[in-house]
Amino acid sequence: MAKATDAELQRWRELEAEVVLNALAEFAKRDPTFRPIKDQATVRWHASARHRDFELLLTGPRFFDSRAAKGGGGAIDLAMHLLQTTFVDAVKALRAAGI
Repeated sequence: MAKATDAELQRWRELEAEVVLNALAEFAKRDPTFRPIKDQATVRWHASARHRDFELLLTGPRFFDSRAAKGGGGAIDLAMHLLQTTFVDAVKALRAAGI
């Protein structure tokens, strides 16, 4: 596998978490009843990936898994979290998804 380029890394850092979630999860649905308290741009999603269920709060490129009390930012972090994988395998998954 070719090393991730600076351009790829920069794009993945800034990519909206919703785009990554929809590309990598087997199931993803936005919760229309959610009303954010702090940042009005935050949305809640329910998703499944690799036989695990998630409740994620997404704000731009950042995510927070409310069940696992873990979060991060950028496509690679979210891919690693959803797929329970390494950095290298997250990069492979993002490339395979065409992101």
